[in-house]
Amino acid sequence: MPVKSSEFELIKRFRKQITTNASVFKGSGDDCAVLKFDKKHYQLFTCDMLAEGVDFTKDTGLELVGRKALAVSISDIASCGGLPRHAVISLGLPRKMTLRQVDRLSRGIFSLAKEYAINIVGGDISRSRQLVIDVSMLGIVEKDKLCLRQGAKEKDLIFVSGALGGSIRGKHLEFTPRLKEARFLTSHAKINSMIDISDGLTQDLGHILEASSKGALLYEESIPVSCQSRGLSDALYSGEDFELLFTLSPFEAEKILRKNRFDFRLIGRITKEKGLKMLKSNSKVVPLKIGGYDHFK
Repeated sequence: MPVKSSEFELIKRFRKQITTNASVFKGSGDDCAVLKFDKKHYQLFTCDMLAEGVDFTKDTGLELVGRKALAVSISDIASCGGLPRHAVISLGLPRKMTLRQVDRLSRGIFSLAKEYAINIVGGDISRSRQLVIDVSMLGIVEKDKLCLRQGAKEKDLIFVSGALGGSIRGKHLEFTPRLKEARFLTSHAKINSMIDISDGLTQDLGHILEASSKGALLYEESIPVSCQSRGLSDALYSGEDFELLFTLSPFEAEKILRKNRFDFRLIGRITKEKGLKMLKSNSKVVPLKIGGYDHFK
């Protein structure tokens, strides 16, 4: 029988069966697993799989495919406030791939690894019908800089790190993981919750709201719509922007904005009442559907 559940229904189904011991500070349900490490740090652990026909096409430049495979995991580490350190990479290679093509793929991986000082320490290779790349990455974060989805508080302000929408037109392959931005934030303010926007603004904000048992009000006129986007709906619901989405108190936000050398945009606030709403340009408040990219739809 084919799988008819959504991606997130499947994740919840698996999570019901997971048990962990005391070595795990935070397990499934965030951008990274958080593992106990030493007195001052946690270890971050994440994995991401890219599959031909889903995350890229057969005509996509292989160097860009390799780059993206590593970049999405770096983005996860960034959203938890950490620094990437080590990775293992597994490849499923179709028989039709040539050595020259494999070299182009690896150039994309290793050039980005060098840029971010990531040690590639192993992996696995197998045959597959289509190209598949799976990256597992370890990072580290100071305990006082750890950011998770579950900490949003009533009256927090909601920010994003850049313009949204239209990623399918190229950004999803060439985006810059917001590592510098995340480290700036955690070094200069108390960030209550953070996530990277991989599945769409409302979908990923929905993860923060669910984990934090809160609601949110977005400001229509403040949503930064990219020039590649087809409009507001694209900015709200299309995935793979890989911008940071974070919340913090008004007091902490003022500290960030005073020192801001990045493109942080205020787009709304956290509310006590659950659910997602939008303040329209005509001053009316309307309910807003939570949705975005789903690998199984």
